[in-house]
Amino acid sequence: MKDKPASRIQDYLVFGEFGGVNPSITDSSTFTFMSAEKMAEIFQQEIEGCYLYSRHMNPMNKFLSDALALLENTESAHVTASGMGAISTTLLQICQQGDEIVSSRTIYGGTFALMKNFFPRLGINTKFVNILDSDEVEAAITPNTKVIYCETMSNPMLELADIPALKEIALRHDCKLVVDNTFTPMLISPKNLGADIVVHSLTKFINGASDAVGGAVCADHDFIASLKDVNSGAIMLLGPTLDSLRAASILKNLRTLHVRMNQHSKNASFIARQLERIGIKVVYPGLRSHPQHQLMRRFLNPGFGWGGMVTIDVQSDEIANKLLPLMQNNLVGYFAVSLGFYKTLFSSPSHSTSSEIPEDMQHEIGMSGSLIRFSFGLDFEIGRTFERLVECLAEVGLVNEDSLMKAHQIADNMN
Repeated sequence: MKDKPASRIQDYLVFGEFGGVNPSITDSSTFTFMSAEKMAEIFQQEIEGCYLYSRHMNPMNKFLSDALALLENTESAHVTASGMGAISTTLLQICQQGDEIVSSRTIYGGTFALMKNFFPRLGINTKFVNILDSDEVEAAITPNTKVIYCETMSNPMLELADIPALKEIALRHDCKLVVDNTFTPMLISPKNLGADIVVHSLTKFINGASDAVGGAVCADHDFIASLKDVNSGAIMLLGPTLDSLRAASILKNLRTLHVRMNQHSKNASFIARQLERIGIKVVYPGLRSHPQHQLMRRFLNPGFGWGGMVTIDVQSDEIANKLLPLMQNNLVGYFAVSLGFYKTLFSSPSHSTSSEIPEDMQHEIGMSGSLIRFSFGLDFEIGRTFERLVECLAEVGLVNEDSLMKAHQIADNMN
């Protein structure tokens, strides 16, 4: 039987110092040695079970890193203090002055700003392309291109990258394919589809509690070792170290990721289908109306659904500005950025997490102030959530009384 990501995580056993079912937290920045020779040896190379200094590695961070390598089916992994720490150090390890990146134009705003505004100061330039157009991707590549970068499911447009097709392009041009899998952990395994390196913001679905910030790089042994090289490693020298206490809490939450992703997907799928039926413009990859619905079907790991992310278009900035606080007041969820929380979160990306993208490019990719992004939570009574949401849509004039009555009936039938 083919190994599955949830099974690999469930079979990962690490015990505490005294036999605890959770590994002991080593709350130390530095570690002792039994000999001068051993100290010198550990400083030059990683030795299993031996530690030098927590910026290099500590036991809890190693436990979490190993678990994430199992999740993504890579040889190795390393955790960082944030998703941006993982992305920036990965790209800086590959690229140097004069090199180029070809990136999807629909990516997280912070990543866009890193490539567009910060990297040129280091002599690294980025071409932003429609990642769905293979010809455009290939045409952007030059002899200086070192990386093709994309998100499995883009933030916030929910486009699906054709990772196998991008891998073929990367192979032809000797580039690394780096894929951010933050929106689709468990659902899709980019490494199995051809990605060289998979990055994550652990802050989101993987942790799931909105109480910790973290990131991860998942790749082969050689690349992770290069990141940690004491003389030239971007992670080693820039120091985005994840705190061991946070690593412990994220590891505990990772064990329930498969259960949570399934429930996030069930709730998002229900809401998306019902909203589409009453005439709201919805983007969700689980709907047949999604342009990459069949592509995602090919990529999905069975058992986790289509994900928890949904967007709707509410026609104008003014309506969005009224609707967002209204939904919070009506207990649909929280008006907040981020995603993957047990409560539903919603925001306007063009005014927040994607505001770094220039207005002309936002217009080009179809993003406006009327776009609202939802991360649907673990609601026990999703019919009740739908009813509350439709009440808000009715109040701002987006649905009629007939749709509101249908929402009440759906909620009543589900109780």
